[in-house]
Amino acid sequence: MATKDLTVDTFVPTVDAEGIVLVDFWAEWCGPCRSFAPVFEKASEAHPDITFGKVDTEAEQALATEFQITSIPTLMVFRDGILVFSQAGALPAQQLEHLVQGARDLDMEDVRKQLAAQAANAPAAD
Repeated sequence: MATKDLTVDTFVPTVDAEGIVLVDFWAEWCGPCRSFAPVFEKASEAHPDITFGKVDTEAEQALATEFQITSIPTLMVFRDGILVFSQAGALPAQQLEHLVQGARDLDMEDVRKQLAAQAANAPAAD
Protein backbone atom coordinates (compact mmCIF):
# COMPACT_ATOMS: atom_id res chain seq x y z
CA MET A 1 0.00 0.00 0.00
CA ALA A 2 1.35 3.41 -0.89
CA THR A 3 1.27 6.30 1.51
CA LYS A 4 -1.95 8.24 1.94
CA ASP A 5 -2.11 12.05 2.08
CA LEU A 6 -3.96 13.09 5.21
CA THR A 7 -5.92 16.31 5.57
CA VAL A 8 -7.86 17.95 8.37
CA ASP A 9 -10.92 16.06 7.07
CA THR A 10 -9.32 12.61 6.79
CA PHE A 11 -6.87 12.62 9.71
CA VAL A 12 -9.17 11.67 12.61
CA PRO A 13 -11.10 8.94 10.76
CA THR A 14 -7.78 7.47 9.62
CA VAL A 15 -5.96 7.42 12.97
CA ASP A 16 -9.08 6.39 14.92
CA ALA A 17 -9.49 3.27 12.79
CA GLU A 18 -8.61 -0.13 14.16
CA GLY A 19 -5.03 -1.18 13.49
CA ILE A 20 -1.71 0.59 13.13
CA VAL A 21 -1.32 3.98 11.48
CA LEU A 22 2.05 5.69 10.97
CA VAL A 23 1.89 9.41 10.23
CA ASP A 24 4.76 11.44 8.79
CA PHE A 25 4.46 15.21 9.29
CA TRP A 26 6.62 16.81 6.59
CA ALA A 27 7.13 19.78 4.25
CA GLU A 28 8.46 20.05 0.69
CA TRP A 29 11.24 22.48 1.66
CA CYS A 30 12.57 20.18 4.42
CA GLY A 31 15.74 18.31 3.42
CA PRO A 32 15.48 15.61 6.11
CA CYS A 33 11.81 15.12 5.12
CA ARG A 34 12.82 14.51 1.50
CA SER A 35 15.49 12.04 2.68
CA PHE A 36 13.01 10.16 4.87
CA ALA A 37 10.24 10.01 2.23
CA PRO A 38 11.65 7.02 0.27
CA VAL A 39 12.28 5.10 3.52
CA PHE A 40 8.67 5.73 4.62
CA GLU A 41 7.32 4.80 1.17
CA LYS A 42 9.33 1.56 1.05
CA ALA A 43 8.05 0.60 4.53
CA SER A 44 4.49 1.26 3.37
CA GLU A 45 4.99 -1.20 0.53
CA ALA A 46 6.52 -3.80 2.86
CA HIS A 47 3.60 -3.56 5.33
CA PRO A 48 0.34 -3.42 3.33
CA ASP A 49 -1.69 -4.17 6.47
CA ILE A 50 -0.59 -0.89 8.06
CA THR A 51 -1.78 2.57 7.05
CA PHE A 52 1.03 5.00 6.25
CA GLY A 53 -0.15 8.61 6.13
CA LYS A 54 1.59 11.86 5.34
CA VAL A 55 0.63 15.33 6.53
CA ASP A 56 2.04 18.26 4.56
CA THR A 57 2.54 20.79 7.36
CA GLU A 58 2.41 23.69 4.91
CA ALA A 59 -0.95 22.68 3.43
CA GLU A 60 -2.37 21.39 6.74
CA GLN A 61 -1.20 24.03 9.22
CA ALA A 62 -4.21 23.42 11.50
CA LEU A 63 -3.16 19.79 11.99
CA ALA A 64 0.47 20.77 12.57
CA THR A 65 -0.66 23.26 15.20
CA GLU A 66 -3.08 20.84 16.85
CA PHE A 67 -0.33 18.23 17.24
CA GLN A 68 2.25 20.85 18.28
CA ILE A 69 4.62 19.99 15.45
CA THR A 70 7.67 22.19 15.97
CA SER A 71 10.24 20.11 14.10
CA ILE A 72 9.90 18.06 10.94
CA PRO A 73 9.88 15.35 9.99
CA THR A 74 7.86 14.15 12.97
CA LEU A 75 6.66 10.57 13.02
CA MET A 76 3.62 9.48 15.02
CA VAL A 77 2.29 5.97 15.50
CA PHE A 78 -1.33 5.28 16.41
CA ARG A 79 -2.70 1.87 17.29
CA ASP A 80 -6.44 1.36 17.57
CA GLY A 81 -6.91 5.13 17.82
CA ILE A 82 -4.33 5.63 20.59
CA LEU A 83 -1.14 7.64 20.05
CA VAL A 84 1.63 5.26 21.11
CA PHE A 85 4.73 7.00 19.69
CA SER A 86 5.79 10.47 18.62
CA GLN A 87 9.28 11.62 17.71
CA ALA A 88 10.85 14.31 15.56
CA GLY A 89 13.61 13.36 13.16
CA ALA A 90 14.09 11.07 10.19
CA LEU A 91 14.59 7.40 11.01
CA PRO A 92 16.83 5.02 9.11
CA ALA A 93 15.01 2.06 7.53
CA GLN A 94 16.16 -0.39 10.22
CA GLN A 95 14.84 1.81 13.05
CA LEU A 96 11.54 2.31 11.23
CA GLU A 97 11.20 -1.48 10.90
CA HIS A 98 11.94 -1.84 14.62
CA LEU A 99 9.25 0.76 15.37
CA VAL A 100 6.71 -1.08 13.19
CA GLN A 101 7.47 -4.34 14.99
CA GLY A 102 7.15 -2.61 18.35
CA ALA A 103 3.72 -1.30 17.37
CA ARG A 104 2.69 -4.80 16.28
CA ASP A 105 3.91 -6.29 19.58
CA LEU A 106 2.04 -3.86 21.86
CA ASP A 107 -0.42 -5.39 24.30
CA MET A 108 -3.25 -2.93 23.70
CA GLU A 109 -5.26 -4.23 26.66
CA ASP A 110 -2.33 -3.28 28.90
CA VAL A 111 -1.99 0.11 27.17
CA ARG A 112 -5.69 0.84 27.79
CA LYS A 113 -5.32 -0.17 31.47
CA GLN A 114 -2.35 2.17 31.85
CA LEU A 115 -4.25 5.04 30.23
CA ALA A 116 -7.24 4.41 32.50
CA ALA A 117 -4.98 4.42 35.56
CA GLN A 118 -3.37 7.69 34.46
CA ALA A 119 -6.79 9.25 33.90
CA ALA A 120 -7.96 8.09 37.34
CA ASN A 121 -4.91 9.66 38.99
CA ALA A 122 -5.08 12.94 37.06
CA PRO A 123 -6.24 15.98 39.01
CA ALA A 124 -9.83 16.97 38.29
CA ALA A 125 -10.30 19.92 35.94
CA ASP A 126 -12.08 22.96 37.40
